[in-house]
Amino acid sequence: MNDDSQVLIARLLTHQTLKRDDRLVRRALSDELFRADIDTRLQACGLKFLDNVYADHVTLALAREVEPKIFGAREVWQNNNFGLARDGVALLVVLWAQIILPKRERQEAHQPADQDQNDMFGKDKPLPRAEHASIGISYRALLADFGDKLGKKTRMDMNLGQLAKHGFIERKGDAIVEGPLLDLMMDTDVLKERIINGALADVFQRPPHDAIILPLPTTE
Repeated sequence: MNDDSQVLIARLLTHQTLKRDDRLVRRALSDELFRADIDTRLQACGLKFLDNVYADHVTLALAREVEPKIFGAREVWQNNNFGLARDGVALLVVLWAQIILPKRERQEAHQPADQDQNDMFGKDKPLPRAEHASIGISYRALLADFGDKLGKKTRMDMNLGQLAKHGFIERKGDAIVEGPLLDLMMDTDVLKERIINGALADVFQRPPHDAIILPLPTTE
């Protein structure tokens, strides 16, 4: 028997991410019974199906209730299971704040990255996909702004390589653009206020560097 729930879960475990326009992903996002079956199977393994309307991909993640059993607790808590050091995690947060938060604002305003700012009909258009609303940031600007705080060039290059390997970012020459996991694995509701008005307040209050507009790379 063709078990679509089994196939979709196996494909996500194998490929890590799938695009929202994949046939089975579309079904999981629209068919309540199919989604319930997927959720039940994943819950039995301590996993959950992860998606949001602003991202072009879906993935699997640990269920919140099993995180302490996987990561430890209190003083022995691991901050991630990607092998990232603290400066690597800090760099990931910086990239998320500079790439994802502006993208979310453009999506909520129904404004693609290349749309005229004065387009009065923008909000009547469908929510732009991430690949049309996401803008890359300059590696040189990132190094100038955060290099001293995040281990200088050698350390930053190493951490960028790790983040690219895990699917958080893509490198396109001098540009760093959103990868399939960057808008899925970070909790926007929890982090946004803390970042904009806290840890990176000075960054969001200064004039931005020239943005590089690049489409997200296609992933299989």
